[in-house]
Amino acid sequence: MPPVRRVVADVLKPHQPSLADFVRQMAAVEGVEGATATLVERDEEVQNVKVTAEGEEVSPEQLESAIEDIGGSLHSVDEVSCGEYVVEERPTPQD
Repeated sequence: MPPVRRVVADVLKPHQPSLADFVRQMAAVEGVEGATATLVERDEEVQNVKVTAEGEEVSPEQLESAIEDIGGSLHSVDEVSCGEYVVEERPTPQD
């Protein structure tokens, strides 16, 4: 079965750890070679964050477990890329 190369997820996290520390923890998940986290929305108690994790074989389950370990919750997995390489989205006639 082809490996998962990229996972993009919608995450709800507490204010602590900081966004930088949070993304460091995501990048430390086994199989993840790089991660980014973008703040989408912030309220008094939590932050809504878009997380992108890429690597040779990313485990969505391990990523979710790491999110839960810091007190966050995975709202949705919005994109998954599998195969020999990551296919970037391009405009199509349907767009």
